[in-house]
Amino acid sequence: MMNILLSPPDALVAPEAEPAAYRSGAAARLAGVPVETLRVWERRHGVTAPQRSMHGQRLYSLTEIRRLSLIKQLVDHGNQIGAIAQLPDEQLTSMLGVARAQLPGPAATAQAPLRVALVGQALALRLIDCWRHGVDIVANCSSVAGAAKALDAIVADVVVIELGEMTQPSLPLISSIKDAVGASGVVVLYRFCSSITIRQLREAGHVVAHAPPDAAEIALLCHSAVAHRATRAVPLQLPGAIPARRFDDQALAQLALMSTNVACECPRHLAEILLTVASFERYSAQCESSSVADAALHRHLQHSAAQARVLLEDALEELARSEGLHLA
Repeated sequence: MMNILLSPPDALVAPEAEPAAYRSGAAARLAGVPVETLRVWERRHGVTAPQRSMHGQRLYSLTEIRRLSLIKQLVDHGNQIGAIAQLPDEQLTSMLGVARAQLPGPAATAQAPLRVALVGQALALRLIDCWRHGVDIVANCSSVAGAAKALDAIVADVVVIELGEMTQPSLPLISSIKDAVGASGVVVLYRFCSSITIRQLREAGHVVAHAPPDAAEIALLCHSAVAHRATRAVPLQLPGAIPARRFDDQALAQLALMSTNVACECPRHLAEILLTVASFERYSAQCESSSVADAALHRHLQHSAAQARVLLEDALEELARSEGLHLA
């Protein structure tokens, strides 16, 4: 079953009523409103119409909590509660977007929030105030097995999938969910998962993390997923041929043992650094051959190590000239 959540700026209509499951204290805490303020808003302005439990306690749905959070943010931007209390959610969302755009500094030029689809039973509650972190929830589906079909009509930038026990049979499901919404990135949250499965998820380009506790960390992972995908999609610009080494390992080892007029031990340290850089350069070349999926990345690492080596070799030659050292 799929529940569409109201979330600025693209508010969607829920296909069926959400259960009112949160008492006034929890609802106020999630919306960022003091309980006393919530009671005043309801009594004087009728901001929401919560249901009542068998014992007369007020109960709120996630949609109502999101509405309260919208109103709270607009009040923080200087709007009078009496002027906005009865406005529909769509208008509140639009007003909040205008208010944010008028803020000075980075907030006025910030990019549009990421559209995120959630797959997991507990994610919606954890991300109740996610738009404060540049993330808008466009859909929520509790079942991983049926998520691809349920989200087929949804367009999202990122899919966040939470599974308590992540196993290899889940990998095809994750790919099908990503394809269904046309997402640029996927964030996979787990509590228990084998190292092999984690490696396979990351090799597929997904961001993988142990289930984090709050909206800010999940939002950061969402932005990382988009940036990670964009980085992988752009071919690495590599320089020309890799220059040959000027000093082999034996020559560097001999230099490290030479006595010099320099009071410090920079010649020896420089020789040892060059040995390490050259070793990493060779290691990257071996990784390029053994890892087809990340060959371009390892080729880039090899070139970067070679460029660092060339600079260090220049420094070593300058040091040798000033010290009168003979370099083979």
